[in-house]
Amino acid sequence: MPPGMRRSRFFQRIESYLTAETRASRFIRKLGGDGTSLWIGASSCAKPVDLAAWGFSATASSITPEPDLVIAGSYLTAYVELEKIVGAFARGDLNLLILLGSHGLGKSRILRQALHGQACWLEGNTSVFGLYCQLWHHRHRPVVLDDLDGLYTSRDGIRLLKCLTQSEPMKQVSWHTDAPALQRDDIPQQFSTTSRVAIITNQWKTLNRDVAALQDRGHLVVFAPSAVEVHARTAEWFWDQEVFDFLAERLHLLREASMRHYVAAWELKRAGLDWRSLLLSRCLSGSALLVAQLRADPRYGSEAERVQAFIATGGGSRSTYFNLSRKLQPPKAPPTIRLNNPPPARKAADQALQRMLRRWNGRFGEN
Repeated sequence: MPPGMRRSRFFQRIESYLTAETRASRFIRKLGGDGTSLWIGASSCAKPVDLAAWGFSATASSITPEPDLVIAGSYLTAYVELEKIVGAFARGDLNLLILLGSHGLGKSRILRQALHGQACWLEGNTSVFGLYCQLWHHRHRPVVLDDLDGLYTSRDGIRLLKCLTQSEPMKQVSWHTDAPALQRDDIPQQFSTTSRVAIITNQWKTLNRDVAALQDRGHLVVFAPSAVEVHARTAEWFWDQEVFDFLAERLHLLREASMRHYVAAWELKRAGLDWRSLLLSRCLSGSALLVAQLRADPRYGSEAERVQAFIATGGGSRSTYFNLSRKLQPPKAPPTIRLNNPPPARKAADQALQRMLRRWNGRFGEN
């Protein structure tokens, strides 16, 4: 545990990483005997979490588990495990699936592929009344609520979701207000449906007993793959070998593994920008960032030139450069993966827009 940090704050930082909380007493957590892993889950099937990867250093004697701060759910770290439980939902074996994980892990993509476009997919911003209407129009089909955190934080939303996630195969849902609006759209105030629900979210908090009751009806899955696992999964669809290899050598520097790093770097590269420096600025700062940028800059052909540039820009001394350079080295050689995926085609709409602008303003870009 970092010096000066209280135990409660230590666990709050861990929980903020997993973005999940609950007070279900049947789940426990404890620090592993080696002081490097945190066990999350039921006592019979707890899963270890690597504390060193989060920047913590602790010993078993320095931390005492607090019973009121626990995380309940299945902890998954591999995509093959996630695909199994998502497949179970797609087959109809699970009535309610709550899929919790950080952004950019491909959770929505995996669920879309498993459902083959047969679900009612709601994302972005949907009101509770809007959800009721969609449930009527898509009754008996799976319902996916993607990043709609506002639904489970409102009383009406929780009531509707509790009705929809009853354990019975045929559920009764109702809406007894806004009758004129329902009549106008020919929607009944009560109907039956066999729809099952999947909730995809970046954070899940047991705000009250109603939310806890909703969570208890289903299966909460915490998906937290390693950077190497995300990297290997990205290879299945990503196309730029240079960007891919650059990130492979710096996986240990990423604060959060995300497939979006790869796409963002490729977009910057395609735009002719210094994509290496901009990508490194997402995970480093100060003199460490400067060292990483100098080592990634192809204009410098030797360490002597990089050291000179480091000192000239005010990064520090020669010894500071080499100390930081040593700390930035990967702990082990990155995995070697060859990509075989074609790049995405440019949208035809972009070319049409350019032709239209040329007709209006002569040569494109000259106004």
